[in-house]
Amino acid sequence: MSEITSNTHHSSTAPYPGSHDIPRWNIGELPEPPRFTSKNWFALLGPGLLMGAGAIGGGEWLMGPMVTAKFGGGLLYLAALAIFAQVIYNIEISRYALYSGEPIFTGKFRTLPGPIFWVWIYILLDFGVFFPYLASNAAVPVVTLWRGAIPDPTTDELLLRGVGISIFLLAMVPLVIGGKIYHILKILSTFKLVVVLGFLLLVALLYSHSDTWREIGRGFFQLGNIPVIRGEDRNDNGILDPGEDWDKDGHLDVVEKDLNDDGQLNPGEDLDHDGTRDGSSLDNAFLVLLEGRAWPRVDLSVMGLLAAMVAIAGGGGLGNTPISNYTRDQGWGMGAHVGAIPSIIGGRNIKLSHVGTVFLVTDEILPRWRRWYRHVVRDQLAVWLPACLLGVALPSMLSVEFLKRGYAVDNEWLAAVMTADALRDRVGTMWGKPFWWMTIFCGFLVLGPSCSYAADGSIRRWVDIIWTTVRPIRQLNPHSIRYLYFAILAFYVAFGVVMLSLRRPESLLLMAALFMNFAMGFSMWHALWVNCTILPPQLRPGWFLRIALFLAGLFYWIIGTISTITQLGVF
Repeated sequence: MSEITSNTHHSSTAPYPGSHDIPRWNIGELPEPPRFTSKNWFALLGPGLLMGAGAIGGGEWLMGPMVTAKFGGGLLYLAALAIFAQVIYNIEISRYALYSGEPIFTGKFRTLPGPIFWVWIYILLDFGVFFPYLASNAAVPVVTLWRGAIPDPTTDELLLRGVGISIFLLAMVPLVIGGKIYHILKILSTFKLVVVLGFLLLVALLYSHSDTWREIGRGFFQLGNIPVIRGEDRNDNGILDPGEDWDKDGHLDVVEKDLNDDGQLNPGEDLDHDGTRDGSSLDNAFLVLLEGRAWPRVDLSVMGLLAAMVAIAGGGGLGNTPISNYTRDQGWGMGAHVGAIPSIIGGRNIKLSHVGTVFLVTDEILPRWRRWYRHVVRDQLAVWLPACLLGVALPSMLSVEFLKRGYAVDNEWLAAVMTADALRDRVGTMWGKPFWWMTIFCGFLVLGPSCSYAADGSIRRWVDIIWTTVRPIRQLNPHSIRYLYFAILAFYVAFGVVMLSLRRPESLLLMAALFMNFAMGFSMWHALWVNCTILPPQLRPGWFLRIALFLAGLFYWIIGTISTITQLGVF
């Protein structure tokens, strides 16, 4: 017998690490991983496709363009860092699902001191996802398409709230009917990816300039750029010298107030009469230190906006954790032995085991395990990562190409449609209206269906936790999980409707982002702890991945801390 075998198991008894408040795993055989062929390639696209489509949401369509409209592409490295950090996290939580057939949240609740302790921690961390900012913002494209013109948020706010609630309720329909929820969302994801990315690529090819793409491409790598407030006359000679025209408007810009004394936007102050509030710019922290310059005046007013972009770029918050659920529902690794979550209607024959199933680690099984792991890595690197980067770059292209540098949305309701009129004017009379219509429609496709992904991701986290950790629930028939899913869905819907009735889009978004950065960082560290203690030693991540995942969590905590301090007005 091999050394691995002798050091791991001498019988068919499953290991039982961590808290014993959750039942011991079952034992099963690790299936052979699939092989790509010309006939089955689409069926083998897994969680990366679904989560990639879901990731093109608020961070990409709302926050990215709002940041690039004001600062250009120079701050996109923050979104890129967030996405690369999430790739590592996605792969590592799938590692646990491949071994046990359980989602990562169940693994987290297996760690000491046990599920009762962790449930309160994650109720607090997951609170941000219950703010339905996507539905609130999706209302504007719908009303715009219906009327043929962008609505006036002042007079149409009641209508926008009603439409937002309707979109939110309709987004719950795919979670109720159709069989396996994962398959329904996968179909929606494919349609969304094809239409949105296809249209934006068409716009990029026909109407954008190479300078725009160079700026966006460089922006992904300009580490250390920070938003600052300063005029363009760096040498104080009163002349617009080469390199000083940051916003390319031909004016020597000075610092103009963004806010009145009462804290409201001040669109009327335009000292150099260029039609834009000036003063927003970028500097690089590393260059400031290397050149020995005085530290610039950092623009703290946009920290909440930047933190929101980081928080919801890619998945965001605990929104990535369903990757491990979908890995199981796809039947990958030991998920083939466990089952999936069905819809309340049409899912009668689908069931989910109350406990995961693991395999015995031997020399013979390790090559098969490695092939499964490479399968997950390929899904993330070939599908999820490109979808997220394109999802950031293409909507940002719209604002960099078609809006004036320094542009700021004066009313938060209009963020979802702020580039549509500018694109129409550039395209011209004949095709301007169809392109305007498609821009608005893509805004809805990005935001509306994402409500389904966000809801399902949050709900299934808690369904899986309750299904495995609550003793009376573990006595239920495995087919009954759809009733538990529907009960939590009902609570989620009730809370969402209340928030949509009371709060405006940006406030919902900033409240969500405040929780989501901390939640993401903590979840990364906890997943690292799970994989380094719960998994058999032969299946644990190497030191490179351990360090990378720790630093990824630290990145989110730093962003969350800076955002919290600035929003509380400490500085």
